[in-house]
Amino acid sequence: MNPPILERDPSDPRKKKESVNPLLKLVLELGPLMVFFFANARGAWLVQKFPVLAEFGGPIFVATGLFMAATAIALIASWLLLRTLPIMPMVSGVVVFIFGALTLYLQDDVFIKMKPTIVNTLFGGVLLGGLYFGRSLLGYVFDSAFRLDAEGWRKLTFRWGLFFLFLALANEVVWRNFSTNFWVTFKVWGIMPITLLFTFSQMPLILHHSIEDKAEKVEEAGK
Repeated sequence: MNPPILERDPSDPRKKKESVNPLLKLVLELGPLMVFFFANARGAWLVQKFPVLAEFGGPIFVATGLFMAATAIALIASWLLLRTLPIMPMVSGVVVFIFGALTLYLQDDVFIKMKPTIVNTLFGGVLLGGLYFGRSLLGYVFDSAFRLDAEGWRKLTFRWGLFFLFLALANEVVWRNFSTNFWVTFKVWGIMPITLLFTFSQMPLILHHSIEDKAEKVEEAGK
């Protein structure tokens, strides 16, 4: 079953979401990752400037602590602006807090390195599992503003489900075979471009199955 297509109420949180500055939304989504990258690269410098950070341990642990803090700030800011939390950032944030806490407590960076694997496998499994039971859940996962027909939702859900599993596999290959610094760089500067390219590659499918586009074509044909 697909999300019902209804006219949005002015108080609908999704309408608020659309009114938020796109640059601010980008900062909220990518800010914690940039903090993670910077803190890992300049961990020693940060400890020198802020000795209290030495309690975390080495650079990757400093980066993990600041990543958790930045994620919490981003989620709080999203709630204050939208009065709702999208499913993906919320679930990802919960996993960050759990695996980040394990990383710091046990002083073992394996946990934070596994976080992308866990999150992407979870979303991929949910999407593909939903299709198995006849439900296209992508609209709920992304808090999507798209209005697609049933076939469009099924196809897009299937593709994103496979893509999430690909990201999980890529993360496993990189963190298990390369250095921590390489993994952090790949996480920030590799995953983002790959995801953007995949997202843009789905636009023909979205446009082809867009209900609004089809309605406009019917209106034009009737004139």
